[in-house]
Amino acid sequence: MDRKEITRAQHGDQQALAKLLKEHYSFVVKYLWKMSGDEQVAYDVTQETLAKVIQKIHQYKEQASFSTWVIQIATHTYLDMQRKQKRKLDFEQQERERLRREPPPIPSNHEWHDVQEALWELEDQYRIPIVLKHYYGYEYEEIARMTKVKAGTVKSRVYYGLDKLRKELQHHERS
Repeated sequence: MDRKEITRAQHGDQQALAKLLKEHYSFVVKYLWKMSGDEQVAYDVTQETLAKVIQKIHQYKEQASFSTWVIQIATHTYLDMQRKQKRKLDFEQQERERLRREPPPIPSNHEWHDVQEALWELEDQYRIPIVLKHYYGYEYEEIARMTKVKAGTVKSRVYYGLDKLRKELQHHERS
């Protein structure tokens, strides 16, 4: 690896940066494929890894080889993804168990109108992720990318938004 190329990339030379990324791309994909055993995960994490390399290139110090530094970022990115996936599965499991204990009532046609009215009353930060998740079936990660917030934030907004929606509908039933 040419040290001059790294220095040029650190000083904003886009061609030097592109060359570095291109040289390390297949190395990172193969590493992540071996780690995950899943081709698509390998490509997804590689993309995130290289985005982090772009963001952090100025932080690279010559304490280790550039390849080692990139692999370190790839490893952390993969482990972060694994933790997020586990939290997602735990959250979904909790939601399934909660729905088994408290099955939602099936609304009639006039109740759908009430649901829609209550949904429109929610703030955008709650309504948008609920609509994307429950009307269109997007995953939390996809919604996070669309709304430019973290997946954990999307999950909590869906959770609290549904809670607000339930309370509003219960209040509406009583009045």
